[in-house]
Amino acid sequence: MDRIDRQLLALLLQDGRATYQELGRQVRLSANTVADRVRRLQADGVIRGYRAELNLEAFGRGMQMISDIRLGERVDRRGFEQQLADVPQVIGAMRLTGDYDFQLRMAVTDAREFEAVIDRLKADLGVRELRSRLVLHEVSLSPDRALEA
Repeated sequence: MDRIDRQLLALLLQDGRATYQELGRQVRLSANTVADRVRRLQADGVIRGYRAELNLEAFGRGMQMISDIRLGERVDRRGFEQQLADVPQVIGAMRLTGDYDFQLRMAVTDAREFEAVIDRLKADLGVRELRSRLVLHEVSLSPDRALEA
């Protein structure tokens, strides 16, 4: 991966819908050359996909929580991960080392809905312990920072 590939990645992180022509103007290459480079980055697995970023408040889900989860001793981790797909309030999950097994990011309407999600996680998914924090605001740090490292 060279300097131009890194520039293209940074530009796509800013606007994943940019045309090859627009990208080409910014990196001073033809649209065809840019298309070839982007296709190669996709084929190599560097670019995994494109997605829209949603404003969760527009859906009435302005309350976000981060919860550290400890599973019960006999709970199958893979089964837990699969069951998370059935909990729409969970919008992100990470497997962790350390004291907790997972960290979940949840978007809920209010404290009552959050309590219902906690009850469900404990009753149906085998969560033994949960430690949660309210997200006050998110600090915007673009992933393109990693391209410089």
